[in-house]
Amino acid sequence: MAFLGQEFNVDALPVSETSFDLLPAGWYDATISDAQVKPTKDGSGSYINIKYSITGPTHQGRVVFGMLNLTNKNPKAEEIGRQNLGELMRAIGLARVTDSDQLIGGRCAIKLSVREAQGGYEAQNEVKGWKASAGSAAPVLRPAAAPAPQATASAAPPWAKR
Repeated sequence: MAFLGQEFNVDALPVSETSFDLLPAGWYDATISDAQVKPTKDGSGSYINIKYSITGPTHQGRVVFGMLNLTNKNPKAEEIGRQNLGELMRAIGLARVTDSDQLIGGRCAIKLSVREAQGGYEAQNEVKGWKASAGSAAPVLRPAAAPAPQATASAAPPWAKR
């Protein structure tokens, strides 16, 4: 048991306005708010789990997730994942990526579909396409910013050494 430090009254607590209903299929402007490399369920491969925050034209503030295979024992799944990564990179204007963090902050339009319930899982949205956001020029491919290097003691400038 853990004491909460105060009393909570349900009538005084805010009611959530967040909806977990599926978004209708279609194109949405979005920003990548998180991207993490994870192992596949069987541990034989890896994928990027991407969190997209919807910015418009409707459903602003909603979040959807997508996965892109990086390595997979099924060569076709790996090929599709890499093609999709290429589409995403072109849509957000990245020429090279070495770290999933470099995708974060990327803005593009994503095409959502609705996958019907199957195998004990509820229906869900799936990201099926990427393109430059509507109204913006095609992004110019730019090299990704390198992840910040780890500070080390030997990184001191020569004039600071004693």
